[in-house]
Amino acid sequence: MSLLGYGAMRLPTVDGKHATGRLGGKPGAGYSDADIDQKLLNRQVKYMLDCGVNYFDTSPAYCRGLSETCLGIALESSGYARGDYVVATKLSNFAPSQYPLDECKKMFERSLECLRTDYVDNYLLHSIGNGGFETFSKRYLENGALEWCVGLRAERRIRNLGFSFHGDRRAFEWCLERHGEYKWDFCQIQLNYVDWRHAKAVNERNLDAEYLYGRLAELKIPVVVMEPLLGGRLARYNYALAKELVPLDREATLAKWALRFCGTLPGVMTVLSGMTRTEHIEENVATFSPLKPCDKAELAALERAAQSLLKLNTIPCNNCNYCMPCPYGLDIPGILTFRNEVFSAKTPPSAREALAMYSRAVPEELRRADHCTGCGRCVPHCPQMIDIPGELAVVDEWIDGLRNMEAGR
Repeated sequence: MSLLGYGAMRLPTVDGKHATGRLGGKPGAGYSDADIDQKLLNRQVKYMLDCGVNYFDTSPAYCRGLSETCLGIALESSGYARGDYVVATKLSNFAPSQYPLDECKKMFERSLECLRTDYVDNYLLHSIGNGGFETFSKRYLENGALEWCVGLRAERRIRNLGFSFHGDRRAFEWCLERHGEYKWDFCQIQLNYVDWRHAKAVNERNLDAEYLYGRLAELKIPVVVMEPLLGGRLARYNYALAKELVPLDREATLAKWALRFCGTLPGVMTVLSGMTRTEHIEENVATFSPLKPCDKAELAALERAAQSLLKLNTIPCNNCNYCMPCPYGLDIPGILTFRNEVFSAKTPPSAREALAMYSRAVPEELRRADHCTGCGRCVPHCPQMIDIPGELAVVDEWIDGLRNMEAGR
């Protein structure tokens, strides 16, 4: 398996953006409900395979349910044999209507059909900690889904069985305590140089990636890395990061530093990157061709960069779009991304500048923070467990204050 993997969560669309994650409602910032650009995706997948990238991660829940289908078309059209690449997909039974075992079986069969294959290389229980242990139990234990997945592996319909983790520690520990029984082939965790030692500082319910990685290493369970760039936050220019990293290598992008950190760790099987643009694919391929492991001085600089980032008044929104659509039409990712950009600026913008930034980040046709009713329907969907209504209220109050300043009140 290639050390760089492709995460098919943000597929390119014909309008130059990337596909929104869930059905219905208006998409969030940077996302689009336009058609997937299948021709572009085909070229990108072929390029990646030509360069040696052979790990492709998808889910029935990604890109309005289109990710598996579009990826399957691209892989089949690449000219490569089925044995030349690794396909990972998930049992993404998030809705209660999908909990029954018969529905899980239907989801798996649809995945095979969409991916144009008769087996899956890596099959994951999707986000086992999201929603707490009770939800984990209903999704995978009480309905017999986990035992059924073990049977699929025995039948070779899936070659490897693993799980991805966000959230509840009890679910993670339950799985590891039963490694002798289920023999997990891999585990997918959120890992980057900020979450390595500071995930718990951001949210008390989080587990530091260093702990997750260490527990998996103890059991010799290979690690698949997700969110190496924190949803792009570690790739976009940020003064707090740049002041620590740019002096070390003025040619290296911030994304390169983040990817090198993940690839340096022993036991990492694949580092997933949701690469929408071709130039991002080219840059990341170059970073891994070959990968230059971080030395002690560089690791120390990355830790200083992480600490600098945490001193900013930002929140851990990764722009995953799981919170969308909002039933009241708010552009939640756009509002939270705007919040982070404003509070991470080296020089705070003036009231007029901040209001102009807000207008660009969240256009008038998308509802802004003042429309939030506090219903909380978005909160259970957030892998980072952000108090979204509370944060939107902060933005609304701040924007209202800026408008009063501009009006001279």
